[in-house]
Amino acid sequence: MEDLGHVDPAAIPILADELNLSKADVHGVVTFYHDFRQSAPGRTTVRICRAEACQSVGAAGLVEQAKNRLGVGLGETTPDGSVTLEQVFCLGNCAIGPSVQVGDRLYGRVGPQELDRLLEVTA
Repeated sequence: MEDLGHVDPAAIPILADELNLSKADVHGVVTFYHDFRQSAPGRTTVRICRAEACQSVGAAGLVEQAKNRLGVGLGETTPDGSVTLEQVFCLGNCAIGPSVQVGDRLYGRVGPQELDRLLEVTA
């Protein structure tokens, strides 16, 4: 996964055999945990926190804004492969929400204008 950025579904039987697990067990882990992917992510991943603290200060509006601006839904990648949009349920930045992570960088108190700026930089 580290080299490819995802777990290819064709690798699941191989992983199951190597780990002495059933294919269903491996598939369950890969599909349950959002840190595992079954397809390659975009060059940049934008994660918007949807936990209670961020929801209470406007995260839902940021999600809709990002979906409209990028033209993709949650869990999807833009057609040019530049951005993958995801929701997460806590970035550990609750005191200064709403929080958005772009790549490895975390931003707090993100409003509509700041989100537009962040999305423009990623495209």
